[in-house]
Amino acid sequence: MRRLRVITILLLFVQAAIAQKNPFITHMYTADPSAHVWADGRLYVYASHDIDPPRGCDLMDKYHVFSTDDMIHWKDEGQILEASQVPWGRKEGGFMWAPDCAYKNGTYYFYFPHPSGTEWNSTWKIGVATSKYPAKDFKVQGYIKGLESLIDPCVFVDDDGQAYLYYGGGAKARGGKLKDNMMEVDGEMKPMEGLVDFHEASWVHKYKGTYYLSYSNNHDKDGKYNQMCYATSKSPLGPWTYQGIYMDPTDCYTNHGSIVEYKGQWWAFYHNAVLSGHVGELRSVCVDKLFYNPDGTIQKVVQTLGNENAPKPGSVRRK
Repeated sequence: MRRLRVITILLLFVQAAIAQKNPFITHMYTADPSAHVWADGRLYVYASHDIDPPRGCDLMDKYHVFSTDDMIHWKDEGQILEASQVPWGRKEGGFMWAPDCAYKNGTYYFYFPHPSGTEWNSTWKIGVATSKYPAKDFKVQGYIKGLESLIDPCVFVDDDGQAYLYYGGGAKARGGKLKDNMMEVDGEMKPMEGLVDFHEASWVHKYKGTYYLSYSNNHDKDGKYNQMCYATSKSPLGPWTYQGIYMDPTDCYTNHGSIVEYKGQWWAFYHNAVLSGHVGELRSVCVDKLFYNPDGTIQKVVQTLGNENAPKPGSVRRK
């Protein structure tokens, strides 16, 4: 019996060590991880894709999905969408930035920012693709009409089934209700009040009856890269109370995160540049454990490494 306990403890230590290896996707460059747990019991990460060799974020044009059932072994579910499949998108393509996914009434809704014109910065749309599956067969249905030219959609579905859309960029953070069809705004989008130094990357989750809006603050603050901040509210649309920083800057010029519970543990997803050494163009998705204090505030996430010496994407010839 004692020997069995020792073996069990050793196995748990080995599993913990393996689970903390970051980046956890090393065969391609990925960023902007949006993590969700669906009814099949797997955790899915919807990520944008950085082009190798680096050619700038304006040429990002594909989305991949990865999944796991143990936070150790990850499956590349494949590419689910690219710019050429967006009928209303800019003819030059590119600009497929941070996405999100939601589920309602048997359908998966994939939300993505993409410009409709050559003048990309003034023509952003929030596109919607749908599927009956979490990681394949997505088809673009259009875009959400009446929105400002902003990026980084996040869709949060509350316990009562009501869905909320968040998006933003620069100093603007907006939120509002979605209609049951998940493609139209119900009423008006309104400013998210109470956020401090908002830059981008809105993400909303719920913990013990409190809503948490996390985001990245502005570039180069105090000589650092993006910090990940959060605010709390008793309402999904605020007003919000700023709570501080939950993740220090990585080695990457940007950061974009999501927070999700899986099998009793909370996790913080983000990206860094440790695999490539490029501060803003070749990023890799990472994940670490997230913990709450008794008062509901979030402890500072400890960033871990382990795969930083993995072969860089493209450096190993695959048959």
